[in-house]
Amino acid sequence: MRTFGSLAEFEALKGQEVAVSDWTEITKEQVQKFADATGDHQWIHIDVERSKRESPFGGPVAHGFLTLSLLPMRMASAVKMADVKMGVNYGLNKVRFPSPVPVGRKLRTRLKLLEVEHLPVPYPAGVSNGAQVTWEVSIEREGGNKPVCVAESISRRYALAFFGKGGPLKPFNCRTGTAPWPGRPSRPP
Repeated sequence: MRTFGSLAEFEALKGQEVAVSDWTEITKEQVQKFADATGDHQWIHIDVERSKRESPFGGPVAHGFLTLSLLPMRMASAVKMADVKMGVNYGLNKVRFPSPVPVGRKLRTRLKLLEVEHLPVPYPAGVSNGAQVTWEVSIEREGGNKPVCVAESISRRYALAFFGKGGPLKPFNCRTGTAPWPGRPSRPP
């Protein structure tokens, strides 16, 4: 787990690999639950005997989208931003699944920071600061020679940092460490 104290500290690492998640196993139970949730019951995922006989993979493999859907968990085990109170998945620019994930294998995720774009402050709505973060994600299989998933993932991070006693709270800009913002009132109208 890599912890960042501020968005500015984090932003300074643009273009670098900033974190690697823990190894986690893809279980038969996860694959079955994902198949049930999505309706994707293709035999290569859930029929062990047929997969052993007929699949080029030699056994059942996880759904590509199951691998991708575990990205928030993997990111949470790899990166923490101290001033961030809320994160939102915003979307994906690119996704590929170059290699299969045999059930029972372990995966981990490498995160490279591509871009940090500061979001406008929706004053006085309650969100004091935020950023849109674009990641290059590479999910690798233990013992594999190429990634099982590569993606460009976009998330939004929000800092909800207000302080004050008695009466309305004053906004605090987590990026610059100042309060209130220049040119704006210290208290909502």
